[in-house]
Amino acid sequence: MINKALKPKKGQPMVYVVLLIVVIATMLSLRRCGGNESHSGRLQQSGGDTIDVAIEYSPMMCYTYADTLGGFNYDLLRILSKRYAVPMKFHPVVTLKDALEALENGRVDVLVAQFPVTKENRQRLLFTDEVYIDRQVLVQKKRHDGSVAITTQLDLAGDTVYVVKGSPMKERISNLSREIGDSIFVKEDPVYGPEQLFLQVATGEIAYAVINRRIALDLAKRYTDVDISTSISFSQIQAWAFAKNNAELQQNFNLWLKESRATAEFQQLLERYQMK
Repeated sequence: MINKALKPKKGQPMVYVVLLIVVIATMLSLRRCGGNESHSGRLQQSGGDTIDVAIEYSPMMCYTYADTLGGFNYDLLRILSKRYAVPMKFHPVVTLKDALEALENGRVDVLVAQFPVTKENRQRLLFTDEVYIDRQVLVQKKRHDGSVAITTQLDLAGDTVYVVKGSPMKERISNLSREIGDSIFVKEDPVYGPEQLFLQVATGEIAYAVINRRIALDLAKRYTDVDISTSISFSQIQAWAFAKNNAELQQNFNLWLKESRATAEFQQLLERYQMK
């Protein structure tokens, strides 16, 4: 049976061709990021001393480019794994909701995703110290003259924005709706990640999406007719998450991060991904 989400609408065949290509490429890249992991649909524990890492498939986390695996978080984790002789197995994910469930159920040890450290999130999970700073931005298509429909957060009143299902963006937009004193409607996409939502805006399938700025910046270099200049949140700490009962591993990661920041290898990583 054809998935209705991928069934072409009249006059929009290219939209779905682009998205279908992205979905297929994502699936292939997920297999590469995950190495020899099981693809049974459930994240499986490796056992022994191996640390199981659920890592979001995105330009900032784990990504395939020119037949090479990369991503700031992926490369940093590999540095830690090599430096401290700690084996890590990567389980790339697109659906954040499933990854959070796997973390809290003990099937993975660490979650690496666009998941900001907020008061609400701290009540649910443990986090490392700051890995980097990011913020959430609105993704929208530019008009022919280069202008945009939304220039301030107030302009979102009465509009609908898309977010990844299970992401904290929904909570932020709900707060923003209260702040501006008007309704902003949120639709959670249960299938696509932040990159795919960006592409849905770029191809005209949806009008607005909210994703993290660093991911949006990378994609906007290739899609110059997409605007990401409207911030939805203040700068937020991005960190790696652990289950509440895994404080020892969290503390170890904090120590590894602290010691690694002083190395030349870490500084080279910052320069490579333009994080300075």
